[in-house]
Amino acid sequence: MKIFRHLPEARTAAAVTIGNYDGLHLGHQRILELLISESKLRNIEAAVLTFEPHPKEFFSPATAPSRIISLREKLEFFEELKIDRVYIIKFNKNFSDITSEGFIKLLKVIKTELVVVGQDFKFGNRREGTINDISRNKIDVIGIKEIKLGKERISSTTIRDALSEGDLIKAHAYMGRSYCISGKVIHGEKLGREIGYPTANIHMLHNRPPLKGVFAVKLGDNYGVANLGTRPTIAGISKLHLEVHLFNFTNDIYGQHVRVTFLKKIRDEIKFKSINDLKKQIQIDVENAKTYIKNYDRRK
Repeated sequence: MKIFRHLPEARTAAAVTIGNYDGLHLGHQRILELLISESKLRNIEAAVLTFEPHPKEFFSPATAPSRIISLREKLEFFEELKIDRVYIIKFNKNFSDITSEGFIKLLKVIKTELVVVGQDFKFGNRREGTINDISRNKIDVIGIKEIKLGKERISSTTIRDALSEGDLIKAHAYMGRSYCISGKVIHGEKLGREIGYPTANIHMLHNRPPLKGVFAVKLGDNYGVANLGTRPTIAGISKLHLEVHLFNFTNDIYGQHVRVTFLKKIRDEIKFKSINDLKKQIQIDVENAKTYIKNYDRRK
């Protein structure tokens, strides 16, 4: 998979989809599946054009929604699907001022033969362009209807809300997979080891993930309990921190890039009066997580 942070003139044609793709939910997956199948039928490459930062982070950074997945996680997903090209467009003032006509010219630079997007796709300054404008410029367009689960529209907002409420079952249903966070295992302060619960500290690329608390998790083939929060009992920090205690695990995984799968929320993060109180609660969390995981394995 080739990754571009600009729009060089392409030599070969491509089927292109455009969007933020935060969460890569079932609706996004439907678009990407059709993009790939159409590119194979036409014998052209499949390309994704996405934005960094998210436009809402540019226009309203203080009120922008939290990201469901990081840019790296998004790229990992695209690579698993065997997307040929990904264009990461720097969303800034200059790009936000591009007219719909100017945007279509950019599509022609990368030799766009087909655009696959949602039917309500809008683009250009003030969102003035529609899929009809693209088709009028001799680029084929497939507009996909929104996908619903029951009566509710599948959207990044719905998934974000479910995660913030700790409803991992609903998030799984809308994403078609369990919620994960990936990152590099780094050295921490070893405080968990001192109280009998050593943890793997995960360096996240999320600035503000949509969930926090204590969770039953899986890392690779190993189960454990994780805290995603600000560690209020131990001094406290401003940025969310992810640390995972794995059961019956002694391997050295420092420096490895890992993926933590969130299975069930156990409780909210709490500030305890003492380290001893925290230690007692961790023991309860571990037992609750093990009970859930035992039943989880039976359901698989």
